Amino acid sequence: MNLPTPAIVAERGVQRLPRLALILLCAAYVLPGIFGRDPWRNADLTAFGFMASIAEGRAPWWQPAIAGIPADGGPLPYWLGALAIKALPFLDAPVAARLPYAFVLVGVLIAVWYTCFHLARTEAAQPVAFAFGGEAQVVDYARALADGALLALMASLGLLQLGHETTPELLQLLAVSVYLYGLAAAPFRRRRSRLAVLLALPVLAASGAPMVACLLGVLGVLLNHRSSYQEAKDQRAWLLGALTLAVVAAWFFNGWAWRVQPGLDLPSLLRLLAWFCWPAGPLALWTLWRWRRHGLRRHITVPAIALLVPLVACVAMDGSDRALLLALPSLAILAAFALPTLSRGFSAAVDWFSVFFFSAAALFFWLYYVSMHTGWPERPLANLRRLAEGFEPRFSLVALVLAIAATAAWLALVRWRTARHRHALWKSLALPAGGVALGWLLVMSLLLPPLDYARSLEPLVSRLKAHMPADAGCLAAPGQNLATLSALEWHGGWQVQGRGTLAHTACPNAVISAGQPTPPGWQVVAQVRRPTDRSGSAGLVLLRKP
Repeated sequence: MNLPTPAIVAERGVQRLPRLALILLCAAYVLPGIFGRDPWRNADLTAFGFMASIAEGRAPWWQPAIAGIPADGGPLPYWLGALAIKALPFLDAPVAARLPYAFVLVGVLIAVWYTCFHLARTEAAQPVAFAFGGEAQVVDYARALADGALLALMASLGLLQLGHETTPELLQLLAVSVYLYGLAAAPFRRRRSRLAVLLALPVLAASGAPMVACLLGVLGVLLNHRSSYQEAKDQRAWLLGALTLAVVAAWFFNGWAWRVQPGLDLPSLLRLLAWFCWPAGPLALWTLWRWRRHGLRRHITVPAIALLVPLVACVAMDGSDRALLLALPSLAILAAFALPTLSRGFSAAVDWFSVFFFSAAALFFWLYYVSMHTGWPERPLANLRRLAEGFEPRFSLVALVLAIAATAAWLALVRWRTARHRHALWKSLALPAGGVALGWLLVMSLLLPPLDYARSLEPLVSRLKAHMPADAGCLAAPGQNLATLSALEWHGGWQVQGRGTLAHTACPNAVISAGQPTPPGWQVVAQVRRPTDRSGSAGLVLLRKP
């Protein structure tokens, strides 16, 4: 028996989001942060270190390594950056490595749009038919919901930073998105859907998430086994083949690694979910409630299985936000199906919250920018110099023009949204997505110099260089984390030894962490710290053999 759906949508509610506006919004979201910055410490710098080690010949393609320490998981994400560095020698290596990952992010956005489009075309997802006609047509309705899913994904706070890094998790995100597309398009695009699942699961396994790939494959087989679409049933053999390839790829690339770290408490998990999944998370919960009688329908079950697996992985990995990142495409798709059921009061509350929050954030960014370049007001510049010792502002006309254009576009969007008689389904997510894009673009233009100075390890290595001999080629750094070792190799240009002990190294120079005792047979030359480190606990001590 076909139950009536909670979606009541008239023809005027499926107004198409103007494609030029959508393309400009995606560009404002994807492009900032590619140019003009160093790799930032921790995961971004570590991943770049593996890529640079391959491109510069310091490590083999089959086993990326930093200072002799091999990478965990599959090498596929590092090959992507290394190939770009080799193919684009006229660009700075960090910029070249980021370019393919910008296309990866674009691929995620496209895959999520088409996934939601095909799910919204299924019979169970259609809105209620009106007695005298006038309800939304199938393709128009699917297109409007797909626009909403794309806006929900760009508005998700969890994707903002992690989606602009060059880490394996971003390639994993693309693989999950393509897998979702493969399941969603099975009843409509037989060849494309089969090719999608056949590629997605092995790529996911070779990118460091083999267990996620296996679980998604098994759940996909079970989902298609009970599907009412014969085309989806026929996809089971291809899913089993993709699952087999995923296992082989994980074994072939030595991608199996134990990352389970139990011990996460419930309050910490709830805090992570609250900010990381905003605003798609609450909308997805609303979808699950309003469509609860249709919980076994394809437009709910397909994103649900790709939501469940990353949530379980997040909990098992002690609240890893990078595991939770893989849940965002599913959350965005589920959030789109909440749009036809939202009340006007809720939509108005989202709009006004977005207007005030993102406008206040933009004003704050502009205030700091004006203070950096004019000295008025005095306190913001003083705060920057106190937090980032040695920082000096630098002016960029291109950054200023882009920031002005983004601010003007935001004001135009606010004026459009606050006008009356806006009926498009995706209207409630226009301001959140536009506000996130505005904030990201302003930060990556107006405030990029101080942010890059604070997040990069280049200032630390520069201070270390001042005390190193000009002909120093070897530097022992046992016990340092991978990000620090990567910075020493890339920014310092030294041959770094990250393994072994200082007692057995042949290097005449070495570094240890601040606070560690000086080993026998070494003398302290200098102690350096990051400009943003006020306590000195994150500094390095340079040692030399007498």
